[in-house]
Amino acid sequence: MKRTSRDIRVANRFEVLRRILGAGPVARQEIAADTGLSLATVSNLVGELLQADLLEEVGYQDSGGGRPRALVAVRRSAGMLAGVDVAETYVHVEIFDTALRVLASVEEPLHPSQESSPAQIVAHIVSSLRAAADRAGVGPEGLMGVGVSVPGQIDRAGGVSVFAPNWDWHDVPLRAQLAEHIGVPLYLDNPLRAGVLAELWFGAGRGRDDVAVLTLGTGVGAGLAVRGQLYRGATNSAGEWGHTNLVMDGRPCRCGSHGCVEAYVGAPGIMARLREIAPDSPLLRPGDQTATIDALASAYHAGDPVATAVVAETARYLAVAIADLINILNPEVVVLSSWVAAKLGEPLLARARALLGRHALSRPLANTEIVLCRIEGNPVSLGAATFALEGYLERIGGQVTAAATRPRGHRR
Repeated sequence: MKRTSRDIRVANRFEVLRRILGAGPVARQEIAADTGLSLATVSNLVGELLQADLLEEVGYQDSGGGRPRALVAVRRSAGMLAGVDVAETYVHVEIFDTALRVLASVEEPLHPSQESSPAQIVAHIVSSLRAAADRAGVGPEGLMGVGVSVPGQIDRAGGVSVFAPNWDWHDVPLRAQLAEHIGVPLYLDNPLRAGVLAELWFGAGRGRDDVAVLTLGTGVGAGLAVRGQLYRGATNSAGEWGHTNLVMDGRPCRCGSHGCVEAYVGAPGIMARLREIAPDSPLLRPGDQTATIDALASAYHAGDPVATAVVAETARYLAVAIADLINILNPEVVVLSSWVAAKLGEPLLARARALLGRHALSRPLANTEIVLCRIEGNPVSLGAATFALEGYLERIGGQVTAAATRPRGHRR
């Protein structure tokens, strides 16, 4: 789809704000040099953000003989945003100020075998959002916007969960169902997009152009940034790395295919490997992915041979899958994220690194940094909040334009 001038202006406004958030108090000239935008464009965009009270001038910088340069920073008290991370095993909500600093958080567990209907998921989102907003001292209707990350394929414009294989959802109008309970703007997308935005703004992707963020949880996928911009693909479906084929005629995958990456390195795939190696292992907690991965991580660090074998075999598949991604995308950095990576990431990454040279081309591999997510807190909630911030920037853009075109002396 061809981008309009409005789309480009919204994207530039978003980029300017991101640079200000990352750099702290900064002069317009530095923003222009950092973004590649003209000084005139940056000055106009900063003016819009000042008019919207999202920025404030906080002092001056010596310009080396010329006029002092005014410094701008994000006005943290401009309002609050919410980021919602809906996973297969929990709903996690964080409330942020406009500088994307956490003010409050709430998490409610989900039981995959018992809670998978849209009504049940909506109920958890609404209750956890209200609890988090209450802790932050604001009613849900006082938020600037709410970003919601949901697994699977998402139609952003329509607010529809097109396909969520973990819950067997097809064309669920999730935003409309949430809007019955939440009276502020809602922005829906998936954890792949949320994760890569968090890394671009605050993590290993800052200052990088080509980034892949691999989510290792119940589901598996890759959030992608190309030339410093989030890459969505033609239908917002880019990054379904977890459903690329790893083993011909291999294990069945929840997507309906066989041999997918997810079936070998996602939490259910790791549990399947544990059953194959030691069917009666006390590490296996049937029906409880989180407890099984926790037990496996503890046993690995204690030197348990079964846990070591499971991690080693999982790392072997992970190495091949990462190598494929490196060969295709040639990223500057690959980040392993989500809850399985948080529990098993160090041993998985160490063992996968040792095998990557067998599968990845040497030149792109040598120029790819592979790291664990180091963002404090929940990166998907952080990324989801940026959906809401982006939507707010688009809304205020229209208001600023309307104000600028009103006849002088006109009052609202």
